[in-house]
Amino acid sequence: MRALIVDPAGHSKIRFGEAPVPVQGPGQVLIEVLNSSLNAAELRFAGLSEPGAVPGFDAAGIVVAAAADGSGPAVGSRVVSFAEGGGWAELRAVDSADVAVVPDSVDLAVAATLPVAAGTAMRAVWQAGPIAGRRVLVTGASGGVGSFAVQLAAIGGAHVIASVGSRTSGTGLAELGAAEVVLGLDGVAEPVDVIIDMVGGPQLVEAYALLASGGNVQSVGWASGQAALFPAGSTLGRKDPTSITSVFNGGGITDRQQQLKVLLKLVAEGRLRAAIGWHGSWERFAEAADALTGRTLRGKAVFDVPAR
Repeated sequence: MRALIVDPAGHSKIRFGEAPVPVQGPGQVLIEVLNSSLNAAELRFAGLSEPGAVPGFDAAGIVVAAAADGSGPAVGSRVVSFAEGGGWAELRAVDSADVAVVPDSVDLAVAATLPVAAGTAMRAVWQAGPIAGRRVLVTGASGGVGSFAVQLAAIGGAHVIASVGSRTSGTGLAELGAAEVVLGLDGVAEPVDVIIDMVGGPQLVEAYALLASGGNVQSVGWASGQAALFPAGSTLGRKDPTSITSVFNGGGITDRQQQLKVLLKLVAEGRLRAAIGWHGSWERFAEAADALTGRTLRGKAVFDVPAR
């Protein structure tokens, strides 16, 4: 079958090639992939993977073989799935527990954006604790995870402050639920209760100083690629504990299917939108990868996989 595979000589260490048809386990469904999405972690892991491996966390398509043990959806079901690889191929075998049926009203291209980006944003909002009525700062708010975090925090009743790197990248965030859109941290004059951070580096240090007592940082990404150097004593003297927590702590998501069902329901109801900044054939992979690594991508990149 055709697939995007790891190749150290390829663009972003990826190229088109052939991969074996996946062998379906008893608790797995076989999916004909029609849409996949691009995440920064896939490009990072490509440099650590064996040549010939098939990357791709997120994939949506049609079930062509049901799970032999009776779990999972039936043949012909429209589904979205998550696994640690295998999503950038014509066929994917994936555990039934990591698959959810996509409502007829939700496009598969939209569903393909949800597992990693919206799932990570949902975990960050959940770990932050009750957010209704609280001030939530989302840094890197124009990106895939960031745009979902803005929406999910707003749905939860928070006052959302969306921080972006340029004025043009802030376009549309108010419509997604941001009460304020700021450039960097300019204009954030009052303390915030929660920070959902995609940027890291010096901006994380500056943002940490804005936390109210008892506040917390949910660390999601490190787009700056720079170290965060906290001045001596800057983490001391707070009235109540203030924490920085990785959103990936605790062994990851333990109920992916239920999470996907919640996200799909919000999309079907029109309450959650996928900000898709690039959409095209997987044959244009290099173009999408350059947009992501060059930080010109706003929202998610989605691949169309031609039907077999």
